[in-house]
Amino acid sequence: MGRRPGHLQNAGIVRLRGLPPLWRYAIEGSVFIGLIGAVVGLVIGLIVHPPSAPFAVVELGLPAAVLGGVAGLVLGAVVTLARPSKGNDS
Repeated sequence: MGRRPGHLQNAGIVRLRGLPPLWRYAIEGSVFIGLIGAVVGLVIGLIVHPPSAPFAVVELGLPAAVLGGVAGLVLGAVVTLARPSKGNDS
């Protein structure tokens, strides 16, 4: 009864923040770029041939998600390598 409306989304964000940067960036890149690809696929599908629009969503959304995941993985690796280490350097 006392739950907030967005408690599930907040729990997912908190779990995502707990991941190492490498995987967090990969997941975020995959989701965001995949959504953009799906929306573009939907628009193109509706313009070209409306009955096949769901297939266009999948045909553009899935490759975009894979590409976004790879780009996020590379960006996460760069962030991880560029971050100073927590050990003693002396």
